[in-house]
Amino acid sequence: MSLALHSEEEGPTSVRDIAERTGLPQPYLEQILLALKGAGLVRSKRGVGGGYVLTRDPEEITLGQIVSAVDGPIVAGDFGRPHENGACEHEGQCVLLAVWADVGEHMRSHLDSFTLGDMVAQARGKAGRRTVAD
Repeated sequence: MSLALHSEEEGPTSVRDIAERTGLPQPYLEQILLALKGAGLVRSKRGVGGGYVLTRDPEEITLGQIVSAVDGPIVAGDFGRPHENGACEHEGQCVLLAVWADVGEHMRSHLDSFTLGDMVAQARGKAGRRTVAD
């Protein structure tokens, strides 16, 4: 979010600057930025004047992509997939697994409906706050 809010500024943003803006510890931010770099969402520049920049416009990066990059696949619990052909091992298990799979899909879909550009607009007061119902 900090990179998106300052994307108009020339050059990369240092981890130290992001830490100061967000109040988050530098080691924690470095882990997040490495995960985002691995997913191709940010790139880094080493040395004097180094730091991180977004690889695309904020309007092209979804919250779902960010969450997946940092936390792995977006799922509701670690319950596995429903059995096929009604081969449930326990009473009602397949029904519950199907519900949790559906919840995970709703979470992914909802997070993918927001871009960093949307978040920047909201942070700057240029857009109304979206809710679950939106």
